[in-house]
Amino acid sequence: MIEISHLTKRYGALTAVDDISFNVEAGQVLGFLGPNGAGKSTTMKMITGFLSPTAGSIRVCGHDVEREPIAAKSCMGYLPEGAPSYAEMSVRAFLNFIADVRGLSAQRRRARLDDVIERLGLAGVLEQVIETLSKGFRRRVGLAQALLHDPQVLILDETTDGLDPNQKHEVRTLINAMSKDKIIVISTHILEEVDAVCNRAIIIASGKILADDTPQALAARAPSGRLDDVFRQITTGAKPAREKEVAHA
Repeated sequence: MIEISHLTKRYGALTAVDDISFNVEAGQVLGFLGPNGAGKSTTMKMITGFLSPTAGSIRVCGHDVEREPIAAKSCMGYLPEGAPSYAEMSVRAFLNFIADVRGLSAQRRRARLDDVIERLGLAGVLEQVIETLSKGFRRRVGLAQALLHDPQVLILDETTDGLDPNQKHEVRTLINAMSKDKIIVISTHILEEVDAVCNRAIIIASGKILADDTPQALAARAPSGRLDDVFRQITTGAKPAREKEVAHA
């Protein structure tokens, strides 16, 4: 379980995340939604231990992220926005490096490398230098490193950014297959992705949680039944489009 209590992050006079609390349990795929600057990535960086909170606490799989960082991080796989990696490494060398960092034994390393290479379709680019890969393949390599140690918790920031429609479908299918026994948190601007893979959605703006429900229940708040209308209404105060207006849009 992820347990977040009164989490706050301030940068001087700016409050990026403002006293938020929520839990995420196994089997939940949480879509973490919000406009640019809402506090999504900041929250994810605090969950994964890349940023320290100003106040509040985070526990992942029973481990306090601040007090037990190594134990907490061992439970997590993290794909940051932009999928940073070592551009001068080949794909094979990079994944082996991640296996070393994660302390995988020789037998488990082989099994896990084979698994992520097959799942993410990386066999054809293993010897290619990462900086020469397309944006879509770099994203796949980033997802592979997040999955390599088969973590209980996955934190994915803009998971399908740069992928073509077929690749997006493959990644969404993969997330659905993994969701039964994992905790998955996905930050995305693509609302159709929330409908495709998430069974819960949190909408955040100005560092505060404004909604927390299933995607279907949120969409039902708008006469149009569209999640994007509800998102606009919640984050900007805009009136949701009526079905007649949508039909003529």
